[in-house]
Amino acid sequence: MELLRTRHSWPQKEEALAPPSNASAGDKRAVRHAAGMRHVDLSNVQVASSETARRINRDIVLELIRTSQPISRADLARRSGLQRSTVSQIVEQLIGENWIREGPVASAPRGRRPTMLGLNEDLVAVAVDIHPRQATVAVVDLNGRVLMRAVAPLTSNAAASTRAIAGSMQRMLRDLPGKSAEGIGISLPGRVDPSTQRMIFAPNLRWPDFDLKKTIERKTGLPVKLENAATAALLAELTFARMDGVRDAVLVTISEGVGTSVFANGQVVAGHHGVAGEFGHVPIDPAGPRCACGQKGCWETFASSRAALRFYREMEPEARAATFQELISLAEMGDHAAARALEQQAMWIGRGLRILIAGISPSTILIAGEITPVWHRYAPIIEKEVAALTLAGVPPKVRPVREGDAARLRGAAALVFQQQSTCPTETPQASRRRTRGPRQMD
Repeated sequence: MELLRTRHSWPQKEEALAPPSNASAGDKRAVRHAAGMRHVDLSNVQVASSETARRINRDIVLELIRTSQPISRADLARRSGLQRSTVSQIVEQLIGENWIREGPVASAPRGRRPTMLGLNEDLVAVAVDIHPRQATVAVVDLNGRVLMRAVAPLTSNAAASTRAIAGSMQRMLRDLPGKSAEGIGISLPGRVDPSTQRMIFAPNLRWPDFDLKKTIERKTGLPVKLENAATAALLAELTFARMDGVRDAVLVTISEGVGTSVFANGQVVAGHHGVAGEFGHVPIDPAGPRCACGQKGCWETFASSRAALRFYREMEPEARAATFQELISLAEMGDHAAARALEQQAMWIGRGLRILIAGISPSTILIAGEITPVWHRYAPIIEKEVAALTLAGVPPKVRPVREGDAARLRGAAALVFQQQSTCPTETPQASRRRTRGPRQMD
């Protein structure tokens, strides 16, 4: 289910890399022109092989099952353009790997009744969403449904906080017998070096250098994948939502800080050491408040939930709101100062988005986090700011992601499923380990 690689690719037959028969004239012209000269980075190149085509076809079949379940083998062949024999081979492989399973037999007007296929709902990932003061731990199935969740309190002591997270995981796994855990995905308020899987920048978390991945793996016996919260939320949208046709987007998380993840030309942009897209720490007012990163006037000091609370305290010195949720409740109950604080936050969110629009020009801007339940308060103000600095054409679409903060949990699960379902290069030993199926919970 390596969706980032296959979502915008043609379904391909093993014997010929050609567009399907129902492709439009424009699509076919694009394929013909693809034979022209283009730059190839010879320092990082892999020659295509029949195995490459098989992996792509496998990912396409798995994605079609995910988005169209229940679906028959015959319908998979029709929709993918693959031969029925190829589809049957891929389906048997996916069943053997426990990613899909056969369901009921469907009725048919004539001929043999088809057996329907769907994702294996007993396949799950443990998802963790870390904030500075607490972590949410959940079990998420292959369809993106959160089956169970719990909250673990965190402190500046990384080792003690990790023990609390691991304990919550272990209790949760014991309460879900019969499920197969593929691994653990962790969403972090900071940046992770892709090559080392270690946190390298997390100013709001205030943890020292700490190997979270190895510590959790040692305590649980499950593989762990770490990712920035904004990137995890973007993966949730790409994996569990419908973003077909969107090739340039930015996802912005609004919580105690501001995080961003960039999706350009159909790929998530990681950058050097995985730090690409750290727009929350771009200064927009040198005379502004001191940021957790050490600079003054960063975007997140004006656009975050903490900033909204600060605006409210400046208006109401004896402020009653201790948390952002309390501030929202006050605004909804008619507290004018609380409403103005949220409006001020929305204005700064919009002004910060101008930087993204000018620098990246995305077609879509996704907003995740604590503000999405009251999007009606934010949308008009943000959209006005965005429209004011659109240099050409129509402004990008700005919309909230569904389920707000839950996107980070679902994205943490997507890290596990995408990592495990397709291995771009693997040894025969790794292949044998993967085809034995997901790990069983005790």
